[in-house]
Amino acid sequence: MKTFQNKVSVITGAGSGMGRYLALNLAKEGSDVVICDINKTSLKETEDLIKNYNVSCSSHLLDLRDKSNIDILVEKTLTNHGKVDLLFNNAGVVSPSAFLAMEESDWDWCNDINYNSLVYCSRAFLPHLMKGEETALVNTSSIFGIITTPNNSVYHASKFAVRGFTESLAMELNDDRVQVSCVYPGHIGTNIVLDARFGNDILLTNGEYAKDTKGNSLTVKEVGNAFKESGMSPDKAAKIILKGVKRNKKRIFVGLDAKIMEIAQRISPSHYFKIIPILNLLIFPYFFKRMKMIKMFYSLLTSNK
Repeated sequence: MKTFQNKVSVITGAGSGMGRYLALNLAKEGSDVVICDINKTSLKETEDLIKNYNVSCSSHLLDLRDKSNIDILVEKTLTNHGKVDLLFNNAGVVSPSAFLAMEESDWDWCNDINYNSLVYCSRAFLPHLMKGEETALVNTSSIFGIITTPNNSVYHASKFAVRGFTESLAMELNDDRVQVSCVYPGHIGTNIVLDARFGNDILLTNGEYAKDTKGNSLTVKEVGNAFKESGMSPDKAAKIILKGVKRNKKRIFVGLDAKIMEIAQRISPSHYFKIIPILNLLIFPYFFKRMKMIKMFYSLLTSNK
């Protein structure tokens, strides 16, 4: 794809994080944008920021878990803009918990948003994307769609599913005009942990909050803020994604950490966690500002053993 000028781009999860900055960067490059999110306040903030650019923007408050909302989104996009050129299935959530302790409703919530709604959005928009001369479907998986960690089974399951679906679809549509890309972000500074549904077994040990390395209690807010502050800027992440789309990359890795973990998994599929620390030493300055987050997650892992 040579340019986003005069395109119409649909972005899910556009109220914050990568979704917001995908919308802003697309608008900056001359694309009309269709933004949607379940959070009314943050969606309005994104809409107001887009007003700084000379493009058309339509905003939709909706829950992607309801298929009828997606059908309405397609209809309104075509009514308001006449076409669709790019679809960014970006919305995502996480629900850390031991598998047997996880509520079924939390499993469905995470899987429905991360995977099922993505598949339905793709199915609903693809016929219209395939009518264009230069179009793209961009699905967000995660580096956790390639490697795994404990107490994150539903997130891994959904993101592995996104990976399989998207890469299979890319092969299926290889001779078609629509390009299909799968995005694999590493640690991006978003609200995903702040908005997570934590299982009671994750932050609590013997009825008390887990402690950090200094003995202080870890709360959801503290973990979420540390994750957000220590990750890559979502603006930078969005720029990497859009650069990959322009280059028609089938796999778009976002961040050195994502690349390191993908390389480690390829080198040793069964023992990549032993290789990752060694590879990290090669880019230690990159991880220096993430030390607080690394120590915090280490505390969580050790406290729950």
